[in-house]
This record gives sequence, C-alpha cells and structure tokens, in this order.
Amino acid sequence: MYTDLTGEALLEFTSAVREPEDFDEFWAETITRARAAAAPVVVERVGAGLATIDVFDVTFTGFDGQPVRAWLRAPAGAAAPLPTVVEFIGYGGGRGRPTENLYWASAGFAHLYMDTRGQGSSWSRGDTADPVGAGPHYPGFLTRGIESPESLYYVRLITDAVRAVDTAAELPIVDPERIAVFGISQGGGVAIAAASLHEGVKAAAPCVPFLCDIERAAGITDAYPYREVADYLAVHRDGVENVLRSLSYIDGVTFAKRAAVPARFSAALMDAICPPSTIAAARNAWAGPTELAIWRFNGHEGGGPVDAEEAAAFFRHTLT
Repeated sequence: MYTDLTGEALLEFTSAVREPEDFDEFWAETITRARAAAAPVVVERVGAGLATIDVFDVTFTGFDGQPVRAWLRAPAGAAAPLPTVVEFIGYGGGRGRPTENLYWASAGFAHLYMDTRGQGSSWSRGDTADPVGAGPHYPGFLTRGIESPESLYYVRLITDAVRAVDTAAELPIVDPERIAVFGISQGGGVAIAAASLHEGVKAAAPCVPFLCDIERAAGITDAYPYREVADYLAVHRDGVENVLRSLSYIDGVTFAKRAAVPARFSAALMDAICPPSTIAAARNAWAGPTELAIWRFNGHEGGGPVDAEEAAAFFRHTLT
C-alpha cells in the first residue's frame, strides 16, 4: 500500500537535507588520497564457458589503496572501444560468479561489475574484504564507522566506486568518453555519488536508490537498512547529531546537486525500503536533465528487468 507521497506532491518534493560546509573539500581530499595510493590494474581472462561473452577478473585499488575485485564482461571478440556501464551492487550482495549478470554485455556494452567491500554473503557472494576496523555499530553497514565521516563505511565504498570509473577508463575495450553508471538500491545510491564525483561519467541510471535523504528515510520507514539508524540511536541516545552529521557526507541529495549529466531515476510507490519521496528528493535536486520512471504498484523490486531495459535505451541515446 502507499505509505509515502504520491502524485504532484511527490513530483514537487524537495528536502532540507543538511549539507556539510566542507563537503566538497572532504570528498576532493578523499579521492585524491585514493588515487595517490593506486596500484596498477590487474586483468585476467576467465574461462567461463560462454560463447557470446568474454569475462575478465579485474583487481584495482580503491579507498586507501585497498584491493577491490570486479568482473569485466564484454561481447565476445569485441575489438572497438565500447560504450561502458559501471555497475554497483545492492545491499548485502557481491559480484557473484563469472556467469551471472550477463545482460549488459549481451546488450552490446562493456560492463564493469564492482564487488562491494565486506558484503557479498547475503544473496550473492563477494570476494572483496573491508580491512578497516569499526567501532560499535548496529549489525549491517549503515552505522559502521558512524563515529565520523572519516571512518564511515560508505565513504570507503563510494571511494571504491570512483576508482572503479577510473579503472574502466583505463581498459582498452572501454571508450572513456562513453561511460555510464548504473545500480539498484544501494547500487543506485552509489551510482549517484559516482556521477557527482567523477568527471568521466556521462550518464547515470539510479534505480530505486538507497542513501537518499537519509535523515528523512530513517524517520518514515521501519524497514531495513534505514532502520539500522533508528536502532543504533535508540541505544546511543546522545549521538543523534553526530550520527546525522556523519551520514550527511554520503547523502544522495547533496551529491545530486553536483551531478550535471543526464540521469534516469526510478521509484516505486509501494517501496517501504527506499521510500519514493527520498528518491524524488535526489531526482529533484539533480543539477542535470533527468527522467523519472514511477512504478505505481511495485515495492522495492521497482521495475525489475524493465528498469534495466529502459536504462539501456537511455544510455544508447545519451552515450552517442
């Protein structure tokens, strides 16, 4: 059922997301440090037994020079530089097996599918550790390292995402002038950040994105992962302002204000996990041209395969 804004109220919604005064400086310094610590990319062909798609195991360095894994998939035998989709993964998932997630390569794109540090044991396996320790936090990832933005888990993940775009641009099969970012849920939130932080991203398609208007989301839904914030603060009663300050450095609404490339968003009106008003807040703040697909009778699955199909058509149009 509908539990959030719909109709014109949704389309016109703007939020009062707190924006840190040093937001741009913080991210510029964080990305600069990661790039300074970068090691050469390692790419190895994988014998996946596929006739129409070539698969490569990629290792690059993300936050603080730490190794991150990815799969690169491309149409078999493709020689010319290709339009490329860098994809980020939903909450709890990892890069999976080399024979999974074949849609983008089948559609003619090079596809860099970034593993998610420390996750990948919920619905799809991962191969990337998060070697950074964390203080007390509610089980999950949203409050991990919540003591400060410098220690916050999602700062590391977003930095990895920017470095994934760096890495894609270096690969011979990739046309560096035609790189798009895509993701669903957590992946969509990370895609918003990558589109904001990396000048090489030319288009974005965040589907039912997480990490948007986090303070509002934590107060209007009981669904996880946003519920992790409320559960943490129910115990750390004196930590509200510090927690909200830390989370403000990763909020998609603030990133959206700095993202000027074309974007296709999607939201579902029955989504309790990522409430549609939080997604509209990011979409309506986006600095560039946007489209918004609204799925009236869907929950967090959003448009499912239709979201990917429409994103592919959007990328073909914008990456020309």
